[in-house]
Amino acid sequence: MGTMIGRLHETRIAVSLVIPCCNEADGLPALEAVLPPLIARLADRGAVETILIDDGSTDETWPLLQQLAIRVPDVHLIRHRMNYGLGAALRTGFSHARGDIVVTTDADGTYPFEEIPALLSCLTPETAIVTASPYHPNGGVDGVPPWRLFLSKGASRCYRIALRGHDSTVHTYTSLFRAYRREVLPYVMPEHEGFLAVAEILVRGILTGFTVAEYPTVLRARRYG
Repeated sequence: MGTMIGRLHETRIAVSLVIPCCNEADGLPALEAVLPPLIARLADRGAVETILIDDGSTDETWPLLQQLAIRVPDVHLIRHRMNYGLGAALRTGFSHARGDIVVTTDADGTYPFEEIPALLSCLTPETAIVTASPYHPNGGVDGVPPWRLFLSKGASRCYRIALRGHDSTVHTYTSLFRAYRREVLPYVMPEHEGFLAVAEILVRGILTGFTVAEYPTVLRARRYG
Protein backbone atom coordinates (compact mmCIF):
# COMPACT_ATOMS: atom_id res chain seq x y z
CA MET A 1 0.00 0.00 0.00
CA GLY A 2 2.91 2.34 0.60
CA THR A 3 6.49 3.08 -0.27
CA MET A 4 8.99 3.94 2.46
CA ILE A 5 12.12 6.06 2.15
CA GLY A 6 14.70 6.27 4.93
CA ARG A 7 15.80 4.15 7.87
CA LEU A 8 19.26 3.19 6.78
CA HIS A 9 20.33 2.01 10.22
CA GLU A 10 18.73 0.44 13.25
CA THR A 11 19.04 1.94 16.70
CA ARG A 12 16.90 2.08 19.81
CA ILE A 13 14.30 4.83 19.47
CA ALA A 14 12.82 6.63 22.48
CA VAL A 15 10.15 8.67 20.68
CA SER A 16 8.48 8.20 17.30
CA LEU A 17 6.63 11.19 15.85
CA VAL A 18 3.92 9.91 13.49
CA ILE A 19 2.50 12.65 11.27
CA PRO A 20 -0.06 11.92 8.53
CA CYS A 21 0.04 14.33 5.57
CA CYS A 22 -2.47 14.89 2.79
CA ASN A 23 -2.16 17.94 0.53
CA GLU A 24 0.00 19.75 3.08
CA ALA A 25 2.30 21.56 0.65
CA ASP A 26 1.45 25.03 1.99
CA GLY A 27 2.30 24.10 5.56
CA LEU A 28 5.43 22.01 5.09
CA PRO A 29 7.87 24.94 5.43
CA ALA A 30 6.42 25.61 8.89
CA LEU A 31 6.66 21.90 9.75
CA GLU A 32 10.30 21.81 8.66
CA ALA A 33 11.03 24.85 10.81
CA VAL A 34 9.64 23.37 14.03
CA LEU A 35 10.98 19.81 13.76
CA PRO A 36 14.71 20.41 14.53
CA PRO A 37 14.14 22.42 17.73
CA LEU A 38 11.51 19.93 18.85
CA ILE A 39 13.84 16.99 18.28
CA ALA A 40 16.55 18.82 20.24
CA ARG A 41 14.15 19.33 23.16
CA LEU A 42 13.27 15.63 23.16
CA ALA A 43 16.89 14.48 22.92
CA ASP A 44 17.16 13.98 26.68
CA ARG A 45 14.74 11.06 26.29
CA GLY A 46 16.93 9.38 23.67
CA ALA A 47 16.81 9.02 19.90
CA VAL A 48 13.84 10.52 18.07
CA GLU A 49 12.47 9.46 14.69
CA THR A 50 9.88 11.28 12.58
CA ILE A 51 7.59 9.27 10.32
CA LEU A 52 5.73 11.29 7.71
CA ILE A 53 2.97 9.48 5.81
CA ASP A 54 1.84 11.04 2.53
CA ASP A 55 -1.70 9.71 2.16
CA GLY A 56 -2.17 10.09 -1.57
CA SER A 57 -1.58 13.84 -1.87
CA THR A 58 -2.42 15.45 -5.22
CA ASP A 59 -0.38 18.62 -4.67
CA GLU A 60 3.38 19.02 -4.19
CA THR A 61 3.43 17.37 -0.76
CA TRP A 62 5.52 14.33 -1.78
CA PRO A 63 8.45 16.15 -3.47
CA LEU A 64 8.48 18.69 -0.63
CA LEU A 65 8.60 15.88 1.92
CA GLN A 66 11.53 14.36 0.06
CA GLN A 67 13.39 17.66 0.32
CA LEU A 68 12.48 17.98 4.01
CA ALA A 69 13.86 14.49 4.68
CA ILE A 70 17.21 15.52 3.23
CA ARG A 71 17.50 18.55 5.51
CA VAL A 72 16.05 17.14 8.75
CA PRO A 73 17.76 14.08 10.29
CA ASP A 74 16.00 10.81 11.10
CA VAL A 75 12.94 11.55 8.99
CA HIS A 76 11.35 8.52 7.34
CA LEU A 77 8.84 8.91 4.52
CA ILE A 78 6.02 6.56 3.57
CA ARG A 79 3.84 7.18 0.55
CA HIS A 80 0.36 5.85 -0.11
CA ARG A 81 -0.23 5.77 -3.86
CA MET A 82 -3.81 6.87 -3.30
CA ASN A 83 -5.78 8.51 -0.51
CA TYR A 84 -6.85 5.78 1.91
CA GLY A 85 -7.87 8.02 4.82
CA LEU A 86 -6.54 9.10 8.20
CA GLY A 87 -7.14 5.72 9.84
CA ALA A 88 -5.10 3.96 7.17
CA ALA A 89 -2.31 6.53 7.52
CA LEU A 90 -2.21 5.95 11.28
CA ARG A 91 -2.08 2.17 10.83
CA THR A 92 0.86 2.62 8.48
CA GLY A 93 2.61 4.96 10.89
CA PHE A 94 2.04 2.69 13.89
CA SER A 95 3.31 -0.36 12.02
CA HIS A 96 6.59 1.40 11.17
CA ALA A 97 7.14 3.24 14.48
CA ARG A 98 9.96 1.85 16.63
CA GLY A 99 9.83 4.25 19.56
CA ASP A 100 9.12 3.31 23.15
CA ILE A 101 6.63 6.19 22.98
CA VAL A 102 4.65 7.10 19.86
CA VAL A 103 3.26 10.61 19.37
CA THR A 104 0.65 11.41 16.72
CA THR A 105 -0.18 14.93 15.66
CA ASP A 106 -1.52 17.03 12.79
CA ALA A 107 0.96 18.19 10.16
CA ASP A 108 -0.43 21.73 10.18
CA GLY A 109 0.29 22.40 13.84
CA THR A 110 -3.36 22.65 14.94
CA TYR A 111 -1.86 21.71 18.28
CA PRO A 112 1.56 23.42 18.45
CA PHE A 113 4.52 21.07 18.16
CA GLU A 114 6.09 22.99 21.03
CA GLU A 115 3.52 21.38 23.33
CA ILE A 116 4.72 17.82 22.69
CA PRO A 117 7.12 17.82 25.70
CA ALA A 118 4.22 18.95 27.91
CA LEU A 119 2.03 16.19 26.45
CA LEU A 120 4.74 13.64 27.23
CA SER A 121 5.06 14.91 30.80
CA CYS A 122 1.54 13.55 31.42
CA LEU A 123 2.65 10.03 30.44
CA THR A 124 3.33 8.79 33.96
CA PRO A 125 4.32 5.16 34.70
CA GLU A 126 0.65 4.42 35.42
CA THR A 127 -0.58 5.99 32.18
CA ALA A 128 -0.60 4.26 28.80
CA ILE A 129 -2.23 6.95 26.62
CA VAL A 130 -2.33 10.73 26.86
CA THR A 131 -4.77 12.62 24.66
CA ALA A 132 -5.03 16.35 24.10
CA SER A 133 -8.34 17.62 25.45
CA PRO A 134 -9.69 21.02 24.39
CA TYR A 135 -13.08 20.07 25.88
CA HIS A 136 -11.60 19.51 29.31
CA PRO A 137 -12.68 22.23 31.80
CA ASN A 138 -9.12 23.60 31.62
CA GLY A 139 -8.93 23.40 27.82
CA GLY A 140 -10.36 25.69 25.14
CA VAL A 141 -10.84 26.45 21.45
CA ASP A 142 -9.64 29.34 19.32
CA GLY A 143 -11.08 30.25 15.93
CA VAL A 144 -12.52 26.79 15.16
CA PRO A 145 -15.50 26.90 12.77
CA PRO A 146 -18.78 26.35 14.67
CA TRP A 147 -19.82 23.39 12.50
CA ARG A 148 -16.55 21.57 13.22
CA LEU A 149 -16.83 22.31 16.91
CA PHE A 150 -20.44 21.08 16.98
CA LEU A 151 -19.54 17.76 15.33
CA SER A 152 -16.42 17.19 17.39
CA LYS A 153 -17.91 18.07 20.77
CA GLY A 154 -21.08 16.13 19.97
CA ALA A 155 -19.12 13.01 19.04
CA SER A 156 -16.98 13.22 22.16
CA ARG A 157 -20.08 13.59 24.32
CA CYS A 158 -21.65 10.50 22.73
CA TYR A 159 -18.53 8.40 23.29
CA ARG A 160 -18.30 9.55 26.87
CA ILE A 161 -21.91 8.49 27.54
CA ALA A 162 -21.46 5.16 25.73
CA LEU A 163 -18.36 4.35 27.76
CA ARG A 164 -19.79 5.30 31.12
CA GLY A 165 -18.63 2.68 33.56
CA HIS A 166 -15.38 2.11 31.66
CA ASP A 167 -13.83 5.59 31.71
CA SER A 168 -16.31 8.45 31.84
CA THR A 169 -13.70 11.04 32.75
CA VAL A 170 -12.33 11.59 29.21
CA HIS A 171 -13.76 14.76 27.68
CA THR A 172 -12.23 14.63 24.17
CA TYR A 173 -12.21 11.58 21.87
CA THR A 174 -11.54 13.33 18.55
CA SER A 175 -8.05 14.77 19.02
CA LEU A 176 -5.20 13.30 16.95
CA PHE A 177 -2.65 14.91 19.29
CA ARG A 178 -1.73 11.96 21.54
CA ALA A 179 1.08 9.97 23.10
CA TYR A 180 1.03 6.17 23.38
CA ARG A 181 3.28 3.67 25.08
CA ARG A 182 4.48 1.19 22.50
CA GLU A 183 2.80 -1.80 24.14
CA VAL A 184 -0.60 -0.19 23.54
CA LEU A 185 -0.39 -0.17 19.74
CA PRO A 186 -1.30 -3.81 18.96
CA TYR A 187 -4.53 -3.37 20.94
CA VAL A 188 -5.67 -0.09 19.38
CA MET A 189 -5.00 -0.52 15.66
CA PRO A 190 -8.04 1.07 13.98
CA GLU A 191 -10.23 -0.69 11.47
CA HIS A 192 -11.91 2.47 10.23
CA GLU A 193 -10.15 4.08 7.28
CA GLY A 194 -11.22 7.67 7.87
CA PHE A 195 -11.26 10.25 10.65
CA LEU A 196 -13.48 8.12 12.92
CA ALA A 197 -10.36 6.04 13.53
CA VAL A 198 -9.10 8.73 15.93
CA ALA A 199 -11.98 8.05 18.31
CA GLU A 200 -11.88 4.31 17.60
CA ILE A 201 -8.28 4.11 18.78
CA LEU A 202 -9.09 5.74 22.12
CA VAL A 203 -12.22 3.63 22.62
CA ARG A 204 -10.23 0.45 21.97
CA GLY A 205 -7.65 1.56 24.51
CA ILE A 206 -10.26 2.26 27.18
CA LEU A 207 -12.14 -1.00 26.59
CA THR A 208 -8.87 -2.93 26.78
CA GLY A 209 -8.25 -1.42 30.21
CA PHE A 210 -5.40 0.99 29.50
CA THR A 211 -5.24 4.10 31.67
CA VAL A 212 -5.91 7.29 29.71
CA ALA A 213 -4.88 10.76 30.87
CA GLU A 214 -5.95 14.07 29.36
CA TYR A 215 -3.71 16.99 28.50
CA PRO A 216 -5.91 20.11 28.63
CA THR A 217 -4.97 22.44 25.78
CA VAL A 218 -6.38 24.80 23.15
CA LEU A 219 -7.68 23.55 19.79
CA ARG A 220 -6.88 26.12 17.09
CA ALA A 221 -8.22 26.59 13.58
CA ARG A 222 -6.29 24.86 10.82
CA ARG A 223 -3.79 27.27 9.26
CA TYR A 224 -2.73 25.45 6.08
CA GLY A 225 -4.03 22.98 3.55
